[in-house]
Order: sequence, then structure tokens, then C-alpha cells
Amino acid sequence: MTTPQPLWAPSAWLDGRWQDAVLLRADASGRWAEITPGVPAPADATRLPGAVLPPLVDAHSHAFQRAFVGLAERRSGDHDDFWSWRDRMYGVALRISPDQLRAVAAQLYTELLAGGYTQVCEFHYLHHGEDGRPYADALAMSRALAEAAAATGMGLTLLPVLYERAGFAQPALRPDQRRFASDVDTVLALRDGVRALGLPQVSAGIAIHSLRAAAPASMHRLIKGLGDDPGPIHIHIAEQTAEVDDCQAATGSRPIAWLAREFELDARWQLVHATHAEPDEIAAVAACGAGIVLCPSTEANLGDGLADLPRWLASTTPLSIGSDSQVGRAWPEELRWLEYGQRLLLRRRNVAADPARAEGATAARLFDRVRVGGAAAAGFRNWGLQIGARADLLVLDEAASGLEGLPASHRLDGLVFATAAPAFAEVWVAGRRVIAGGAAAEGGSRRAACVQALRQLAR
Repeated sequence: MTTPQPLWAPSAWLDGRWQDAVLLRADASGRWAEITPGVPAPADATRLPGAVLPPLVDAHSHAFQRAFVGLAERRSGDHDDFWSWRDRMYGVALRISPDQLRAVAAQLYTELLAGGYTQVCEFHYLHHGEDGRPYADALAMSRALAEAAAATGMGLTLLPVLYERAGFAQPALRPDQRRFASDVDTVLALRDGVRALGLPQVSAGIAIHSLRAAAPASMHRLIKGLGDDPGPIHIHIAEQTAEVDDCQAATGSRPIAWLAREFELDARWQLVHATHAEPDEIAAVAACGAGIVLCPSTEANLGDGLADLPRWLASTTPLSIGSDSQVGRAWPEELRWLEYGQRLLLRRRNVAADPARAEGATAARLFDRVRVGGAAAAGFRNWGLQIGARADLLVLDEAASGLEGLPASHRLDGLVFATAAPAFAEVWVAGRRVIAGGAAAEGGSRRAACVQALRQLAR
């Protein structure tokens, strides 16, 4: 492999602040080997056309749900909630083929790249054919996602999901969940199969759908089967109040409290949503080093509720964000929703800021917190503009509406709270530019294939 040409940025977000005249060199493996501010541009460097930010990890994604965006925003009865949305979403889940999933995922991953993410954690439970029988190639659906990521340049952490029952008191899956069926051996085999593909920037961990969808004995067997494997472990938890009530009825405990008592949680564990968490549960998660994944645009779209963001921020818990159902596909929107939800709830402004800790800038505090948390969610030791991290970066379009004319010190504020669309001129992954001028190469053909799949699935 050849060593990439050095890059030079007029400004870059390093160590929580903007620094000028930054030289960035990636090594032959696509990792940062040098990041030095205050350096005149070398003659052999590629001059980046704007200020540079580290990208973020999209820590929770269901790629196939991109095919359902816009199809659940009407109500025909007296009541609509997460559970009725889920029943309608299953219609798409039951029909999508591997080829359609590949087309939808490739377009989604292109959109996520344009939205400032360069790694996605795919919470993957669509394993089998439409009739619920395993494909001849057990990796058919997983391979579709991995190939879509490799084709677009998106980094992927694939998380095959343990999913074996419909609820705490329902020992089997419903007929419309037949494609999700998996046991411990299936999950471990899929993880190992994805790793064996050897595709660039593609890795794998595992996931447990939820406490309601996996029996405790199976969860214990799965965790024992992992041994000391460093891959991440994700689980939906405490997203809905009905789930909390059902868990209490079945186990005598709230979901997070039960999980923290039943398992030795560590930094591999990522609790997705954790919307309805009590203070003692937040303390328990912080004490064990596990992280949480918040998905603000999806949680708003589904009417989940609002997490106790001030308490989570005050704890040592690693935080990350995810696009989840794909109604939002850019991280500035997720951070905006994260803060605005709290402003509406508490009737205050700049809730996430903490001047007492010299963190008075809301956007900067949220950005740096989820950048660090995203590394563990994806299974990485480090992430961002740091030596040894993958050589990924974002170049701001400083002429974008909401950024143009702002003081340099307020770039992040404008990006999160004043832009209406992704404002990244370029996106780089592993030392290679994958988005230029705000658009991806081959973007037209990917979009056309996705549109065809969307029209077929919407029938």
C-alpha cells in the first residue's frame, strides 16, 4: 500500500478547540500518523477547502427502515404509538430482499456519509427469507449490508441480533417476526462470517434485541460464548414505558436495573435508548463503564419520550447517537434534537452546557461527548483527529447557510443550531475522499437503484 498524500487544513477541531494551519498525514494503513497545528502548507500537501472536524459514529441503525421513511406519518384510528408503528414497519421487513436491502443500504450509507457519519453500527435482525426459512447462504442479508458499506466507503460495525420471542410472556415469535428468528449459535456464526469477509472497514460485534425478545438463559449463554472477545454488545432497553411495565411484571425490576444486576456490564455494552431510566439506574450504568446510545430524531418520531440528558451528562457514562429508523440522517440534526427536547421539557436554554466545567458551548460539549462515546459503540479504542485513529475527517462548507459570516469560534454552534441541511463539502474515510462537493461518486446510480427498491416496497 502507498502512503496517502499529506493533507493541510486552514483550521481543525483538535482537543476541544479550533486550531489553525493543521498538517495531517495518514499512514499506509489509513490511520493518522501525524496531526500538527501551526504548520505552513507543504508544497506536496492537498489543501482542504475549509475547516476540518472529526466525523461521528452512527451508533444505532436499522438500514432497511430507510425504505419505510415517510410511510407511517398518518393515523386512521383513535390512537397511534410505537407499537402500531412497529406493526406497520413489519410489512416492509417481511418483503425486502437481499438485493433491495443492498440498494437501500447503499443509498442510506451515502446519505449518512454526507450527514457527517463515517462509521455505522448496524443493529441487524433481518436474517432469513420471506417465509422465515434460512437462506442457502446464511450471510445473504448480512453480506448485502457489508457490500453496501464497502461500495460507498462507509465503515460498518455489523451487529447480528439475538431475537427469539415476542415478549416476556410470549415464548415464541409472532408470524410477522419470522425473518428475525435467531439463537446464540446463529448470532455467533453470523458475527464470525462477517469478519471472515475481509471487506475494508467492516467489522462485527453482537446485539441482543431487548429483554422482552431474548430469554435470560439465552442471553447468559451468548455472553459466555463471547468470552473475552472485544467486540461491542448492543441492546435496546427502556425505550417504551410499556416495556418497563412488562419487565417489572415479569422480573420484579425495571429493565436497566435488571440488566445491571444480572450481568457484569463493561465498556463493550451499549444500552440503546435508555429513555426511561431512574437515577439509581443511571448511577449503575456509570459505575460499570457501559455506554448509552441516544437516537433523538427517532425517539421523537416514535413518541418514545425524553431521556434524562442532564443526569446522563453529569455522570461518567459514555454517550453516542444513532440514526435508528432513518427519519434523520445527519448528526447535527440529532444533536439539535437532543438539546431542543430538553429545552421544551425544562423551559430553559443551553441545557447541555456546563459553564462550571468551562464547557459553556452547548454544541461543543455534546459533540465532544458523543465523539468519544461513539468509539466504544463501534468497537474502537480511539476515534477522531488523533494519532492511531482511522484517518477520517469532515470538511465544513463555510459558505453554507447558517455558517457563512459566523466567527470561527462559533462554527459548531452554527452547524448544529443554524443549518438546515448537511454542510460538509468533503468527507474522508481511511485517508480517502468519499464525498466531494457535497456529493458522492456514483451517487446517481445508487439513488436510482434505491428509488426502484423503494417503489417496489411501498406497494
